[in-house]
Amino acid sequence: MKCENIILIGMPGVGKSTVGVVLAKNMGYSFVDSDLLIQEQEGKLLHEIIAERGLDGFNEVENRVNASIEMNHAVIATGGSVVYGAQAMEHLKQIGTVVYLELSCEELADRLGDLNERGVSIKPGQTLVDLMQERTPLYKQYADVTIDCENRQIREIVQMIRRAVREMDDQREAQRSEAEV
Repeated sequence: MKCENIILIGMPGVGKSTVGVVLAKNMGYSFVDSDLLIQEQEGKLLHEIIAERGLDGFNEVENRVNASIEMNHAVIATGGSVVYGAQAMEHLKQIGTVVYLELSCEELADRLGDLNERGVSIKPGQTLVDLMQERTPLYKQYADVTIDCENRQIREIVQMIRRAVREMDDQREAQRSEAEV
């Protein structure tokens, strides 16, 4: 596969980290969880950063950390709010293929539990439905590939990602060949 990296985006609870670990093992790639990078660089848990700096401050930190990721042959699982950082998303699109993992609000609600305890970047009074309505257009805007994860096992999602990325690589190669002719 010619793709440098695979970047997973989507709502919290969709399975970016879980799918990312399995995908990385399956492809012989490294795995990076950008939320863990943020916690490591800041020396605090995500919800502590949000409590200290507010949502805007957290989003600035997330944007900075994601915009500085330099990897090769890695699966990168991002935080759900990464799409608020234009610099980060521009950088991630340059270093790999962005894959949006999509899941229904009902399934996400079952998986998530307490959003604040999880360190989800959510405004006071905002619901999960509100958050999805705000973020979904951004996920779709930045995605090179969208994978519907509803009622699918991890193994199936991994195969769908591999197939979609391979097809994208083939299309890019064909376009390059046409341009050279």
